[in-house]
Amino acid sequence: MTQANIQNLHQSDELNEAQAAEVFERARAAARDLRKTTVAERVGELKKVLHRFYEMREEIMDRVCEENGKCRTDALVADIMGPLDFMEWLISDAEKILADEKAPTPLALMGKKSKIYHEPLGACLLITPWNYPVNNSMIFTMTGFIAGNAIVFKPSEHTPLKGLLEKIFDASPLIKNSVQVVYGSGTTAQHLIDQRPAKIFFTGSNRTGHKIMEQASKYLIPLELELGGKDPAIVFDDVDLKRTVAGVLWGAMTNTGQSCTSIEKLYIQYGIYEDFIAQLKAECEALVVNNADRGDADVGAMTARFQTDIVQRHLDDAVDKGAKVLCGGDLIDGKDGKFFLPTVLTDIPDDAALNHEETFGPLLPVYRFNTEDEVIDKANDTEFGLSASVWSKDLERADRVARALEVGAVSINNVMLTEGNPHLPFGGRKSSGFGRVHGPEGLLGWTASKAIIVDKQSDKLEANWYPFTIKKYTLLQKLISAAVIHNPILKILRIALAGLPLESHAQKPRD
Repeated sequence: MTQANIQNLHQSDELNEAQAAEVFERARAAARDLRKTTVAERVGELKKVLHRFYEMREEIMDRVCEENGKCRTDALVADIMGPLDFMEWLISDAEKILADEKAPTPLALMGKKSKIYHEPLGACLLITPWNYPVNNSMIFTMTGFIAGNAIVFKPSEHTPLKGLLEKIFDASPLIKNSVQVVYGSGTTAQHLIDQRPAKIFFTGSNRTGHKIMEQASKYLIPLELELGGKDPAIVFDDVDLKRTVAGVLWGAMTNTGQSCTSIEKLYIQYGIYEDFIAQLKAECEALVVNNADRGDADVGAMTARFQTDIVQRHLDDAVDKGAKVLCGGDLIDGKDGKFFLPTVLTDIPDDAALNHEETFGPLLPVYRFNTEDEVIDKANDTEFGLSASVWSKDLERADRVARALEVGAVSINNVMLTEGNPHLPFGGRKSSGFGRVHGPEGLLGWTASKAIIVDKQSDKLEANWYPFTIKKYTLLQKLISAAVIHNPILKILRIALAGLPLESHAQKPRD
């Protein structure tokens, strides 16, 4: 199915303002019902969906390959294995993460108990992109559901997978009632934002992220934005060439380079530069490009015409300014989509667009470097800060570089791996967005923290309540002085010497 056919098929899906209001009316009703359930009950429902998802894996991959254009193994690894791993993590860890927390209570509040509740936000809006249509939709919706939220989910109009998620959710009436899938373009998204969701979770381009943030700011709607990247791979001269070439090539070309964490800049230390690019060229030229495969192709088709145009523009601009094409560089029209051959570039001039703009395609520019400090400065010289990879046998050096990079995640001697671990947070810095998904931090992002302090019901008055007296003021000064003492034994003694008379005085009426 071509992108033109997909667009024509779903042109009637746009929602108007009244329909968007009805969607959120249902979502808020579902959220109220969902608050009455426990995390354990929601985990039980998730187990049903996980089993249905597994049973439907071949059908899911068929739909993903048809609408997205990726090769079948890419679909298996990212859109099947990824969600399965993540749902298993939610099943095993969600109850512990979302449980009420005991919090310490300072000596000055002795006798009280402090707690933190992690409560659902309500009816949230989720908007996802076209590059990982099942991975994003399943991970986000199930995270939000487990946290107790109702979700209005708008997938990309470029890969809507219409009816697929609903079929998966048929396994659980509770989840089906809690997650509404709404189809349409940016116009539909605007109408949904106007309904003032409790929070918006958006993954996609910087341009669209800015528009969503601007509209949400009118209503003070909180946001989590996972936007673009310009991820560097830094290769030092002590690496195993064969393994590192293989890892870098996969990190640049997986999903046809259409990943926010794809390698978009490759820095190779001078000592191995020539040998590395020679092996890289040979391996790149050997990749099998096809998407009508049974699992034996390496790289699939580009998903959207506009993205193909960006890749072509970046390539033409770089070559016009003096860059050399090491391999690839051709766009091929096939019956199942447009195939941009995996491309490696060298000698890229500083003013080339691909040096600072996100490409989001199978285009890998290669650069040389000498020193650790030099490559850190080069890698950080970007508006983006999503993730990076560092390759070296010297793990102390790799750790130094990882700490110095202004990004949200670093894979050492691997690539695009942090997002594969559901225990780790995922998200960017700078123009790559804010907020985190995955891991405990990501799960708690779907909740509102509520501070609770519990005191006994008694006839005792608090020292900071009325009436205020000179004696109370003096005793409070002594208590404050005791609180800043760093010797723990002396601190407890001084607090007791000030606190006990203060508590006694607080029970007396004003003279």
